[in-house]
Formats: sequence, C-alpha cells, structure tokens
Amino acid sequence: MIGVVGGGQLAMLLVEAGKKRDVDVVVQTAAKTDPAAKKTNQVILHDPTNPAGTKLLAEKCSLITFENEWVEIPSLLSLQNSGVSFVPRLQSIKPLINKITQRELLNSLDISCPDWLPVPLKKSPEIDLPDGWEFPLMAKAAKGGYDGKGTKVIKNLKHLREFLLVEREEQWMLEKWVSFDKELSIVSSRDSKGIIRSLPIVETYQSKQICDWVLAPADINHDVELMVKNIVSSLLTELDYVGVIAIEFFFGSEGLLVNEIAPRTHNSGHFSIDACSSSQFDQQICIASGINVPMPEMLANGALMANLLGLQSNFPISLAQRLDDLRAIPGLNVHWYEKDEEKKGRKLGHVTYLLKNKDALSRKKEALDVLKNIRSIWPTSG
Repeated sequence: MIGVVGGGQLAMLLVEAGKKRDVDVVVQTAAKTDPAAKKTNQVILHDPTNPAGTKLLAEKCSLITFENEWVEIPSLLSLQNSGVSFVPRLQSIKPLINKITQRELLNSLDISCPDWLPVPLKKSPEIDLPDGWEFPLMAKAAKGGYDGKGTKVIKNLKHLREFLLVEREEQWMLEKWVSFDKELSIVSSRDSKGIIRSLPIVETYQSKQICDWVLAPADINHDVELMVKNIVSSLLTELDYVGVIAIEFFFGSEGLLVNEIAPRTHNSGHFSIDACSSSQFDQQICIASGINVPMPEMLANGALMANLLGLQSNFPISLAQRLDDLRAIPGLNVHWYEKDEEKKGRKLGHVTYLLKNKDALSRKKEALDVLKNIRSIWPTSG
C-alpha cells in the first residue's frame, strides 16, 4: 500500500491508476467529499499540510508520495529520519517547492530561464530593475501559485510601485517579460535505478493564465526535442530525483527557456491516461510500489486534452446536460473529478481525444475541429 498526501484530482487519478495495478492507495485529505477520498477505501482525514496526519498516513503504508509541492519539508524530515520513505525524496523536492530556489538551481546549472529578481519582503516603493528590462513585467509568488493565482502582470512604473507597497507575508519575484512562439511541457519519470522515461513533449495553450488545452506531440524539430530531454536529464540527475516530474518551457526568439518545474504529476500529462501505454500516474504508481516501470509509448498518432472549468452560476445549460453532450461525441474520453460544487474557473474534469492524422499540420487542424465541438458544449469560460 502507498500513501498520497492530498485529495484533489491528481490524487484521485493516482488512486485510479493504482487500482489498475492492484495497488491500494490511502490518501491524506481534509474532507470525505474530496475527489480522491471518493475513490479510495482508506482516508486519513487531516489537512494535507498537517504533519500529524502524514505520521498517521505513514503507519498505514510503506511509502508516501505527494499530490502537489505545497509541503513543509522541515516538519516531514523527522518522519523521514525515523524510516518513512518518500517518493520523491524530501531532499530532491526541497529546491523545487519555491520558484526562487527553482531559478537559483537553474542558474547554478546554466540552464536557461527568464531573467528574474526577488522582490523585497519589506514595504519598499522602489526596486532597481536591471538594464534592458521594460514593461510589462510578470510578478510571481514564490510559493503556492497555480492556475493563474499567484501571478500579476505589472504594466508600468506606477503599477510596480503600487505592487511594491503592498504588505506581503510571502516572497515574490519579478520576471522579465518573455515573447515566445510556443509553450511546451514534458512529463518525465526517473526510477530508483536512475532510468529516465518521458512522455511525448506537448504544446500547451493557455486562457487567462490557465491551461485550456494540450496538443500531443508538439510540433517541434529534433534539435529542440533533444534540448528538452537534455535539460530533463541534467535536472533529475543533479537532484537524484526519483518519481514523476513536469517541466514547462517557453520557446521562441530567445530560444528554449525553463518556465516552471512541478515535482509531481501534471495537468499537461493528462492525455497519457488514454493516449499512452503507461500514463504519468501509472509511472508514479510503479515507481512508488517497486513495480517494473514500463516505457510510455503513444497508442495513437496524437492526442488532444482539454480542461473543463467551472462556469458562471447562471450558465444556461446544466452541468448534467453538458456532460451528456460531451459523452455523445464519438471518440471523446470524459474524465470527471466529482467535485462537490461547480465554481467558476475551478477544474472539474478533462476530456481526451485520440488524433488520427500523421502529419503535424493535419493533426492540429483535426484537434482544433474537435476542440471547437467541445467548446460549443463547454466554453472555456462563461
């Protein structure tokens, strides 16, 4: 049996992957109504950030993994020192749970990323911007940001001064604005023997800083693919990382830049549940439970994944009707997270469609045609 700290959709999909391998998964989460709690037979009802709950979790399983990177390393070290096994190891996660320490790691390894600088915690109306920096700028919270939260676009000097005057308990950083042609992502795994396996590199498309849809594989040349995989290898080897990881990139006139690293399964890898011989969740289950890890191979020429976000309360078509209409689309796989409430912008599920065309241009057109049908039923926002 393995344990998962967290009870959201990523934990739920890990539970489902575990069932396919006859691996029991127990989750630590705050409520029985959380997605993963509805799917598993055993739940530790504690907030995922509560180390006392993680101690109880450790009593029930041989190994613990995480749904997300919002973990308190110091409070978990005592558990690790007493013999609890974590995948990934706490030492491997430590530089990745904070965007500033991520950037420091990338800089130390000479891996290209956007230019950045930390924002002082104390109130200060001024900050010295490096030469060549122009507005707009991107401000990012060092910890806790996701789905557009924890980010701010700084449009001008007045906006920057207002931002610097706000009392902040958490650290932020400023990032030079990046003009890019594509946003790319790769989900990879590294097992205890040091073998690295990767899903196909994908292109991600955002709406209001939230992932809208994903196209697999990305239309990139071989040199870019090699650069991406070299970066993955360098990072995982440096961290002695064991488990699944996701790395997001900007690609354009400035070359290939690492945007963010997530030490876990990731939204951009959801397509793999239907499109690959071993999904990102299967990879994590196999690594955590000591099962031989298979190489994830594409089962189709390509795949489209689209997120289903909560719509406004007065949206004219009911949630049940939208789901019925989606399920009526031939070839569309609907993954529903069974969350207890539809809130605008909340991730409620995703859909996957396996693409038939072999060449990249035809495949993208096929994906866009299917996406248009999906969005006619379930808009990006409403």
